Amino acid sequence: MSNTKFQNALKKIPQKTPPIWFMRQAGRYHKHYQALRAKHSFIDLCKDPKLAAEVALGPIADFDFDIAILFSDLLFPLEAMGMGLTYDPAPKLGWQLEPGRMKDLIGLEKALPALEFQKEAMIETRKILPDDKSLIGFVGGPWTLFAYAMEGGHKGELHIAKKNINMFKPFCDILVPILIENIKLQLAGGAEVVMILDTAAGELSPQVYKFDVVPQLEKLAANFHHKVGYYGKNIQAAHLQHSLFESNRFAGIGVDHRWHLPDLLKSSKHGFVQGNFDQSLLFLSEKEFLIYLNRFVNDFTKLSDAERAGWVCGLGHGVLPATPEANVRTFIKMIREVFR
Repeated sequence: MSNTKFQNALKKIPQKTPPIWFMRQAGRYHKHYQALRAKHSFIDLCKDPKLAAEVALGPIADFDFDIAILFSDLLFPLEAMGMGLTYDPAPKLGWQLEPGRMKDLIGLEKALPALEFQKEAMIETRKILPDDKSLIGFVGGPWTLFAYAMEGGHKGELHIAKKNINMFKPFCDILVPILIENIKLQLAGGAEVVMILDTAAGELSPQVYKFDVVPQLEKLAANFHHKVGYYGKNIQAAHLQHSLFESNRFAGIGVDHRWHLPDLLKSSKHGFVQGNFDQSLLFLSEKEFLIYLNRFVNDFTKLSDAERAGWVCGLGHGVLPATPEANVRTFIKMIREVFR
C-alpha cells in the first residue's frame, strides 16, 4: 500500500517518471477544500480524523498526486505545550514565549495526548487512500516552532527569537521529546515518512544553524533512521554542509525554488530530493506559465535517469491561496508526459 515511484525515490532507484506531491496540496486554492471549509472550522478539519482524511484525499482524487500528506498544522505541538491556538483565519497563539515563561510550558507526559488525533487522522486517511498512493506526515522544525513561539508567527528576520536564542536549547529540551513521540504517532498511523518542515531555518546564518539547530535535528534523525525527511526554506548549500545531511539518516531533503535542483540531484548520495518549481509562477496566464514550466522541465531532461534518481517533483514551497487549478493540472500532466 504505497506508491512505487515514491519508494524508488527513497531508495534512489533510477526511473523515468518522478513521483509528484505539493506542499499544501490540500489547501485553500482547491474547490474540494473550499467546500469542506464552508461547513467546518479549520481546527475541526484538522482534529476530526475522518474530516482530515477527506481533505487529504481531495487532491489525490482530483489531480492524481502520487503522495497524500496528513492534513494538519505544524503549530499543534505548541498548543499541546499549553500555548493556546486559534485561527481567525491566521493562526494565533494564546501567548508568546518570553524570558520567565518557560516554566509555563507543558512537558511530554501531559502534552502527548493532545496530539493523538494525528495518528487517528493517519489511520483514517490510509483507509480511504488508493493502494497505489503513498502517505506521509509532517512536524515543524524545532527552530521554526521556537520562532513561532517567540514571535507569534514568521515576522521578518525574527529579531525577538534571535535576541533570545539562549532560550532555544531549554525550549528544545521540552519540545524535542514531544516531536519524537509526535513522529512515532504518525508513523504508527501509517505514514511512510514524516517530513520536518523548517520554514524559518533560512533566517539563520549557516554558523548559527550548525551550532544551535543541527544538534536538535540530530536528536530527531537518530530516532528514525530513514523515516524522517527534512525541508528547509531559504537554506543555502552552506547550511547542508554537515555530516547529518551527508549521511543516510534522513529519508530525503527538500529545498525551495532558490536552488538549481538538477545540480543538487547530481551531488546527493542518499534518499530523495524534493522540489522545486516556484509556486508563484502558477499564477501566470496559461501561455506564460507554459514558458516557465518548459524551462524548468528542460533542465531535468538533460539528466540521465540515474542522475535524476531520487527526484520527488514538487514546488519550492506550498501551493498559495487562489492558485489556478488549471495550472496545477497542467504541471502534473507535463511532468508525466515528458518523463515517461
